[in-house]
Amino acid sequence: MEGKKIRNMEEFASVSGISRPTLSKYFNDPTSVRESTRKRIEAAVEQYDYRPNLYAMNQNRRLTKNIGIVVPYLADPFFAEIARTLENHVLRTGYRPVLLGSHGRPELEIENLENLRLIKPAGVLLAPLGRVSEREQIEAFCKEVPTVLFDANIDGVGHAFVGSNNGQSIGLIVDYLCRTGEPPAFFEMETPTNPNAYKRRTAYLAAMERLDHKPRLIQAPGEGWEFEEIGFREGSRLLRDKTLPTDTILCSNDRLAIGFLSAAYEAGLRVGLGPGCALRVAGHDDHPFSRYTCPTLTTVSQDYEAIAKKSAEALLELIEAGSPGDSREETLFEGRLIMRGSA
Repeated sequence: MEGKKIRNMEEFASVSGISRPTLSKYFNDPTSVRESTRKRIEAAVEQYDYRPNLYAMNQNRRLTKNIGIVVPYLADPFFAEIARTLENHVLRTGYRPVLLGSHGRPELEIENLENLRLIKPAGVLLAPLGRVSEREQIEAFCKEVPTVLFDANIDGVGHAFVGSNNGQSIGLIVDYLCRTGEPPAFFEMETPTNPNAYKRRTAYLAAMERLDHKPRLIQAPGEGWEFEEIGFREGSRLLRDKTLPTDTILCSNDRLAIGFLSAAYEAGLRVGLGPGCALRVAGHDDHPFSRYTCPTLTTVSQDYEAIAKKSAEALLELIEAGSPGDSREETLFEGRLIMRGSA
């Protein structure tokens, strides 16, 4: 048996001659067994090269029906909306949602996960901060607690990822803007927090190349989650200096676009289609406020309902299976063009 891979604690108990309850006590807390027993177990672990399945151990000692939902910023109506939709799906399955926001801070993101660990959740739905997330700590958490990532992906972390197909959605709106006017410049943050921003930039460059247009990137200084302020500040500077390379601006997200629309209003410029309009502005996400801007914002809608439903289903399947699958599943939903007054 020594040369055979030991698959579980039952097999390890059999070959080592140490009872299963004693092994469980040791792996949960090595100081809970006598020193002589601890040395026997450590010798057997080395002899048989056994590593306990921490995921399964966590499942066995799960005491609650709580499911954690962690988002980057609850004050953002986009995340508030998707969190509300997730809560409804979780409640319908008989579990209790525990909603936490990370306020854009990586240390608070980890603190949220540690606090969830203390209440022994059945699983966690996590929309990570992305670029600034503490990858190693999140990865360690996901090895112990069933976790599905949504909105922003961290490659290889968590048991599944559910999000939007940024390549498809950006391609869709670039096609539309090029058909209906001047090819767009891409307005983004110079150092964006969310990894979706990089995917959208790449998708814009690919779409412009496919359509044989010269890509133009406008990168606004600024970090964090104050997107409207950054869009307004840099938009105001560009309009004041008259340095826009085109009259069509595609913003990386709707919140940047909302700031840019405000800058255009302050500059006395009319945004939209038709006579008298100096600019066209579009965004991405179909932010809850985008239908109430002036003019209303042309954008691409993310399928909140489908993302929330699939995320919850993937986590419940994981919980019910009692062990992670052989591969990490990724599901991407396509966006839908929303044509409004701004472009």
